Amino acid sequence: MDNKAPSAPLTPSRDLQRLLDIMAALRTPGTGCPWDLEQDFASIAPYTVEEAYEVADAIQRGDMADLNDELGDLLLQVVFHARMAEEQGLFDFGDVVRAITEKLIRRHPHVFGEARNLPPTEVKKLWAEIKSAEKAERAKRHPPQERVSVLEGIPAAMPALTRAVKLQEKAGRVGFDWNDIRTVLAKVREEADEIEAALDSAASEAEISAEIGDLLFAVANVARHAHADPEAVLRGANAKFERRFHFIEERLAERGTGPANSTLEAMDALWNEAKRRGL
Repeated sequence: MDNKAPSAPLTPSRDLQRLLDIMAALRTPGTGCPWDLEQDFASIAPYTVEEAYEVADAIQRGDMADLNDELGDLLLQVVFHARMAEEQGLFDFGDVVRAITEKLIRRHPHVFGEARNLPPTEVKKLWAEIKSAEKAERAKRHPPQERVSVLEGIPAAMPALTRAVKLQEKAGRVGFDWNDIRTVLAKVREEADEIEAALDSAASEAEISAEIGDLLFAVANVARHAHADPEAVLRGANAKFERRFHFIEERLAERGTGPANSTLEAMDALWNEAKRRGL
């Protein structure tokens, strides 16, 4: 692999190669950027996660100009990781592209292969079969002692609610699941009752926290059974809270005051007014 940075002046371009050249220049010892040069996979990983969230945020806000920028930032993360891998002789950006194109073609035989004109239910079934075959192939590359659970393969750094759903889905594939969402909802009530019992018994903060974790896990399970993304619906709830609280602040400001100088009853009345207005 060629680790040499380009010697020609760099200018902005729509050409992906130009981006790769810029990244190479930033990572060139002696002439590159000191900050970029001291980074490694672990130090860059949090930025990768952050940029993915900023893409989701731009989409939720409907800001397409921001989405354009944020997608560029996320692409930079891919290029950054690929460059560091290339420097270590592991793989390069071309390998990343080849891997994802192979996967897309392999997972869509109903588009690129002979399995044409399948109904959506058959497409979903075929997708599951292909992923299962891929998993079996990956398993061959790891020693048996590493393959200890059906739950493996879910990144620990994944957002907790999303990871909860992934764990539940994997357990569900081997029969550890409820078939009725109302049964799952009953589990939510049970977990809420256990929090109340912990409070009544003067349990420790750690014990109460553990019960709250169980409640959140159960709520994520309800979302899964309702075919709702818990991260997305929670972002929506956060946005709704912001709108309604901003309404409270605006109404109080019109009265020459603010939340810190108001009663809970007064703010709750304004909250209910915001709800009636559909905010």
